[in-house]
Amino acid sequence: MGIFTLGRRVEYVDTDMAGIVHFTAYFRYMEAAEHAFLKSLGLSLMDPPGPKRVGWPRVACAFDYRAPLFFDDVFEVRLGVQRIGRSSVTYHGEIVRGGQVVAVGRSTCACCRMDKSGKIRAVAIPAGIRKKLQKAKEE
Repeated sequence: MGIFTLGRRVEYVDTDMAGIVHFTAYFRYMEAAEHAFLKSLGLSLMDPPGPKRVGWPRVACAFDYRAPLFFDDVFEVRLGVQRIGRSSVTYHGEIVRGGQVVAVGRSTCACCRMDKSGKIRAVAIPAGIRKKLQKAKEE
């Protein structure tokens, strides 16, 4: 599984009064890494408007926490494509500070389009996107 790495620093807004990162921030960190990863492939979380526009809403997310992050910590989000299904992608993520894995997460996103009535429907991942994701997974 190829790994994409995004460097970050804990911001004050992500912490509680003790300076510890709130559990919800880890999901935003992983989503930011996913967005940067897709951009590195020439893709996006949401295509420009039009009939072929696809988006990637989350259908499952989870994190296991091993150690806390604190205000001003420097860390990395390491993201890899774990599985590519017909209409979904599952990412594996690790939050790493100074070589220590502090959290491990997983996020599954469905490839979707909005029909003319405004209803969101899962669709098969377009071939061009699938090819780029598969190549990144194998690297």
